[in-house]
Amino acid sequence: MAFFGGPGLKGHDGDVSNRVIRLMGPAFVAAVAYVDPGNVAANLAAGAGYGYLLVWVLVVANVVAMLVQYLSAKLGLVTGRSLPELVGEALPRRGGRLAYWFQAELVAAATDLAEVIGGAVALQLLFGLPLLVGGLVTGALSLAILAIPSRHGQRTFEIVIIGMLVVIAIGFTAGLAFSPLSWGGVASGLVPRFEGTETVMLATSMLGATVMPHAVYMHSSLVRDRHGTDDRPKRITTLLRATRWDVGVSLVLAGSVNIAMLLLAAASLQGVKGIDGIAEAHAAMSNSMGPVVGLIFAVGLFASGLASTSVGAYAGAEIMAGLLHMRVPMLVRRLVTIIPALIILASGANPTQALVWSQVLLSMGLPLVLVPLARFTGDRRLMGQWTNGRVMAAIAWIVVAAVSALNVVLVVETVMGA
Repeated sequence: MAFFGGPGLKGHDGDVSNRVIRLMGPAFVAAVAYVDPGNVAANLAAGAGYGYLLVWVLVVANVVAMLVQYLSAKLGLVTGRSLPELVGEALPRRGGRLAYWFQAELVAAATDLAEVIGGAVALQLLFGLPLLVGGLVTGALSLAILAIPSRHGQRTFEIVIIGMLVVIAIGFTAGLAFSPLSWGGVASGLVPRFEGTETVMLATSMLGATVMPHAVYMHSSLVRDRHGTDDRPKRITTLLRATRWDVGVSLVLAGSVNIAMLLLAAASLQGVKGIDGIAEAHAAMSNSMGPVVGLIFAVGLFASGLASTSVGAYAGAEIMAGLLHMRVPMLVRRLVTIIPALIILASGANPTQALVWSQVLLSMGLPLVLVPLARFTGDRRLMGQWTNGRVMAAIAWIVVAAVSALNVVLVVETVMGA
């Protein structure tokens, strides 16, 4: 297997290199962000409301995610600096850095909003806890996970997150075994099209859920912290080869889970009345496919919220450190970023709608992370021999333009349809 212009992993004897496999891991941490509760809300809403119509969005978004996560990791490996650090260096005035940091933190806060709410909903489904209490429990447990890198090392943190990713995958795909899929419908869903303003908003929400800005910021930090800084060409070549596999395997897994959720909703929930949120979807699945499927789904949802809120807080810390050269205690960051989610949970607002709109906000932050990523990885003075080639550079800028255009369409359609 080879992708993004690199060689595969086969050695002289035809076996996959154990050494390269041992270097994998950072992309799996980033991939958790791609299966957070915001994905659940967006994908269930798309499948239940429009059947297989938006399958193509997830396929395209996952390919884009693989590209941008690889470019972020490559940037960190080659330069020894994170994307936020390089953006900070490119913005000489403190006011510019503060403004950029503020929008990046808003995106991170929107991420945390989705993840804490998702964890709270899962705990209510599993144990009947009030949503506010569930949000507090999710936040408290995430602190224990966030303490792992400093106490036990990043590799242990990666292993814990990978374990939770497996639980998420099982939880969100188990129901497919009991769903009457229409393969003709799946095939038709691969043809790009929209049906009105609501589908544009959902597509943008799905894009924001599938291509996560904070994961792009974070990946460059993860690979640098895991592998260190080493400018020897042979070492960088080996790490880039491992990274291609790391990104490919982790995001194929995450993308498959996302598509499975949409297919599950399309097959089992389309046309079912009263599906206004995750809780109602869970009840419908439990009724139609049995309580065991409902239980597995709820466990997957909780693992999704807990793992992704931990990764989100980690990303927020790296964004602040890179742009402002400041680090605040993780307890303080956790307490501050959880407040918006707790306010929404306490207010009685529809948590699923909050999840979907948080993903729209994430999508609107994408151009501000993709533009500097495409620029830096295409800068020969910065990247040397690992600069994006002409084809890769063209694809990167096409992605930037397409994502930006989709967000413009979202704003125009929403205003005109209001």
